[in-house]
Amino acid sequence: MSADNNAKSPGTLTEEEIAELQDSVDMGDWGDVAPPRKAKAFWPSAMRLLGRFVTEKAALTAVFIMVVIAVVLSVWAPSILGDAMNVIFAGFVSSDMPSTLTRDEVIQGLAAAGQTQYVDMLSGMNFTPGAGIDFSELGRLILIVLGMYVVSQFFMWLQGRILNDVVMRMVFRLREDIERKVNRLPLSYFDKNSRGDILSRTTNDVDNVQNAMQQAFTSVIYSVLTIIGIIIMMFSLSWQLALIALIALPLSGIVIGIIGTKSQRMFTDQWRHTGRLNGHIEESFTGHDLVTTFGRQDEMGERFSERNEELYEASFKAQFYSGMIMPIMQWVNYLGYVGIAVVGGLRVANGQMTLGAVTAFIQYSREFNQPLGQVAGMANMLISGVASAERIFELLDADEQEPDLTEQQTAGTLDPQGPQPATLTEPVRSKIEFDHVAFSYSPDKPLITDLSLTAEPGQVVAIVGPTGAGKTTLVNLIMRFYEIQSGQIRLDGVDTSLLERGELRSKIGMVLQDAVLFGGTIMDNIRYGRLDATDEEVTEAAKATYVDRFVHSLPDGYDTVIENGGENISAGERQLITIARAFIAQPALLILDEATSSVDTRTEVLVQQAMAALRSDRTSFVIAHRLSTIREADIILVMEEGAIVEQGDHASLLRQEGAYYRLYMSQFNQGSDPDDAPLLENPKLPEPGGMGF
Repeated sequence: MSADNNAKSPGTLTEEEIAELQDSVDMGDWGDVAPPRKAKAFWPSAMRLLGRFVTEKAALTAVFIMVVIAVVLSVWAPSILGDAMNVIFAGFVSSDMPSTLTRDEVIQGLAAAGQTQYVDMLSGMNFTPGAGIDFSELGRLILIVLGMYVVSQFFMWLQGRILNDVVMRMVFRLREDIERKVNRLPLSYFDKNSRGDILSRTTNDVDNVQNAMQQAFTSVIYSVLTIIGIIIMMFSLSWQLALIALIALPLSGIVIGIIGTKSQRMFTDQWRHTGRLNGHIEESFTGHDLVTTFGRQDEMGERFSERNEELYEASFKAQFYSGMIMPIMQWVNYLGYVGIAVVGGLRVANGQMTLGAVTAFIQYSREFNQPLGQVAGMANMLISGVASAERIFELLDADEQEPDLTEQQTAGTLDPQGPQPATLTEPVRSKIEFDHVAFSYSPDKPLITDLSLTAEPGQVVAIVGPTGAGKTTLVNLIMRFYEIQSGQIRLDGVDTSLLERGELRSKIGMVLQDAVLFGGTIMDNIRYGRLDATDEEVTEAAKATYVDRFVHSLPDGYDTVIENGGENISAGERQLITIARAFIAQPALLILDEATSSVDTRTEVLVQQAMAALRSDRTSFVIAHRLSTIREADIILVMEEGAIVEQGDHASLLRQEGAYYRLYMSQFNQGSDPDDAPLLENPKLPEPGGMGF
C-alpha cells in the first residue's frame, strides 16, 4: 500500500480506532463488570481518606491495640503448642527408660554404647526417665493454647465491632458532606458532568469506600502484623529453616509477576468481550420489535454467535492462566515444606532443635501463606476503594457557586465597600428588567451580548426562536441558575444579584417541558409547591388546573401513588400536576418552558386553560415552539444567537415579515392575510418528489 493510502485524513478513523470505538459503545451500561480502576494519585488520596478518621483517634487506637493483642496471641500459640508436642514426645521416649537413672546417666550410658545420634537427639530434650507423659503439664499447655485462641478471636470480634461503628460514622459524615456539596454546586457543573457519573460518585463510590474500609482495612493490618510476627517467631526458632521458608516468597512473586500479568490481560479481554456480548443482547431485547419487523433475526443470531465464541475463547484463556497460579504456588509451598521437614528432621536428630520446635515451625510456615494471600486479595479492594475516594474528593473539590451576599455577610467575608445584600418589598409586583445583560457559558463562545428588556407586572412575555437561540438561558438567568457577566437583572427595581437565591426563587414558579414527579401520592406532588398547604388548598389548586377532572377516574383519587416518575398516568396528566404544583405556590413570577410540547391536541387545550388560570395577575415568561400557543401574549420576543432581534405583539410582528414571520409561516399555511393564517391541522403537502417520493 502506498504512503498516500496509509496517511490518515482529517476526520477519518483507522480500523483499530473504529474497533475500539465499537467496543466502548458495546459496553453500554455494562461498565460495572470492568476490572477495579486505579487511583490517579494513590497515596495522596489514601492519606486524605485516612485523614477523615481524625475525629476517631481514640477508637482507632483501641482497634490497633486489639489487633496487636490478637496477632501476638495467635502467633504465640503455635510455639506453646510446640511445647506440648515436646511434652508428648519426651514422655513417650522416657517411658521405657529405668526410673532409677537420672537424665544425665541415661545420656552417658547411651554415649558409652556408641549411640551418638540418639544422644544428640536426647541432649536437646527435657525428660525424666520412666516418668512417661506428663498429662497435667500437657493439659495445662493445651488450655493455655485454647485460651490464647479464644482471647485472640474475642479481640478480633471486638475490634471489628468498634471499627464498623467508626467506618459507619465516617461514611455518614461523608454522605452529609456530599449532600451539602451537591446543593452548593452551580448548574454549570451538572451541565459538564453526566447525571449518571454524579450519581455513581454519591452512591456506588461511597459504598465501595465503605466496603474497603470495613473489610480490607483491618484485614490488611492484621495480615501484615501476622506476617511480621510469624517471621520473628520463625527466626527465633531457626534462622536456617526461616530462610528455607522465605525462599518461597521470591518464587511466588515471579509466578505472580509472569503468569499474573498475562492473566490480567486475559481477564481484560474477557470483560471487554463480556461487555460486547451483553451490549448485543441488550440491543436485541430492547429492539426486538424492530429486529422482527425487518427480519434480521438470523443476522442478530450470527453476531451473537460470533461474540459468544470470542467470549468463550477469552474466558478459557483467562481461566486457564489464572488457574495455573494456585497450583504452581502450592507446588512452591510444598517444596518449602519438604525442605523444612528434611532440614528440621536432621536438626532434631542432631539435637539442634526439639521436635516441638520443628512442629511449631511447620505450623508457622503453613500459616505464613494465608496472610500473604489475604494481603494480595485485599490489595485490589483497597486500590479500588481509594480510587472511589479519589472520585468523591474530585466532587468535593469542585468549584462551588458564588456565595450569596448574605452568606458572605454571615461569614464575615463581605467587603463593606462593595455591594450590600438587599431584600424585596412585599407584595412583589414582579416587574422584570434586563439592562444590557451579557452572558456566555464559555469565554470563547459569546451567547447573550447586550440584552435589554422590560416586562411590566401582569404581562405575558413569550420567547420564541430556533434551537440554541438562548430562550431557556434567558429564564435561567432570571432564576440565577447562572450568573451574568455584565449588566443587571432587576426584580421590582432590585438587582437580583443582591438577593438571596432562596428568596428570589421563592417568588418564581416554573413549569418545565419535562414533567418531573416524585415518589408519593398525587396530593404530595401538588403540595410540593408549598409544603404547608392544606388538603383543601391542594384540592382547589387541582380544580383550577383541571387535575381534578382526571383524578376521580383513578382508583385511589388523590392518594394514587406515582410510580417510576409517573409511568402509571399519561404525559398530559403529569403536566397538569406540575402546573397545579406551581399554582399552589402562588408565585409572583411564572416561567413556562415548553409546557405543552409533549401532549396531544386535546390535552393541550386543558393545559392551555390551566396555564391561563396560573398566569392570571402575574408576570409570565412563556417559552414555546408552537406559535399557536402564544398568539395572545402581550410581548413576543424573537431570539437568534442570544440576541433579541424582534419584539412586539403577534399582529405587529407578522406585519414586519421578519424573523417571527418566517417562523410562523414555517408552521402554518400561507394565507392571504398573515393574521388569519390557519393552524397546522391542514398543512400544505410538499410537491411530488420534494421529500424524496
